[in-house]
Amino acid sequence: MRVTVIGGGVSREHDVSRRSAAAVAGALAARHDVEELVIEPHGGWSREGRTLTAAEVVSALQRAEVVFPALHGAGGEDGAIQGFLTTLGIPFVGCGIEASAVCLRKDLTKQVLAAHGLDVVDGVVVSDAASARAALARLGAPVVVKPLSDGSSVGVLIAEDADTIADAARERPVLVERYAGGVEVDLGVVELDGERRVGTPLEIERRAGGVFDADQKYGGAPPFVLPARLPDDVRERLIAASLHVFDVLGCAGVARVDWFVDGDRLLCNEVNTMPGMTAASQLPLMFADAGIPFDELVDGMVRQAVAG
Repeated sequence: MRVTVIGGGVSREHDVSRRSAAAVAGALAARHDVEELVIEPHGGWSREGRTLTAAEVVSALQRAEVVFPALHGAGGEDGAIQGFLTTLGIPFVGCGIEASAVCLRKDLTKQVLAAHGLDVVDGVVVSDAASARAALARLGAPVVVKPLSDGSSVGVLIAEDADTIADAARERPVLVERYAGGVEVDLGVVELDGERRVGTPLEIERRAGGVFDADQKYGGAPPFVLPARLPDDVRERLIAASLHVFDVLGCAGVARVDWFVDGDRLLCNEVNTMPGMTAASQLPLMFADAGIPFDELVDGMVRQAVAG
């Protein structure tokens, strides 16, 4: 098939997205006619280093039988590119407009899941010093502070005082969460051949600092334990709960569901609708461990997108 892979984007995850797109394009090239497009940090589009006009972008996309938007964060996972491709009538890998928009906003994800009876990590949105103090009074110290609409663990920190929280919220509102105990576990859900498949649960081992941030994820050997060290019954509950989350949020194609397992409690942390697709990323590792190598995984994803 003619497959267009889009990488880059305007978010703070631009560089990670470029790596994801390169990996995806390389894996697909043996079986498909692959073209790579880049969204530059300023929002312009390019192909092989040449800037494209708007008309050239549309023309390039319309030549594709399917698009793989390997984009992370704002502009890539929030429904914007999904709406553009839907308007053009081009099949694409991953979630649609609504699920993408909801899942990128971590606070909205929690509200939807809680409304459907799922346990979530308790959190509040903070935009100023007063709400920072209120959040700390409600949640207790320490708390985890994270951007509302970023992935790749960008901007995640642990705070012990209201001033640190308020400083993080100076430019834009942030999500402040109760520091969850237990074991951090990720599960990947991918639709292949019309069926939802779940990869091997992956544990994120806690290290110094107590939070899995971008430096730990991309700064060398990430703290992954595969398979996650879980009792069989907990593993089965997590798989069932992840599929339920996928359905409740209206996800399609692919999603990574992140959890904290605290005794008998399964606390949903967040949902990523276009997980990292680099060699060091969780989703490819989970499915490789489950017997689906990377080239077969991405091939199956584009074929599923065309089949609908």
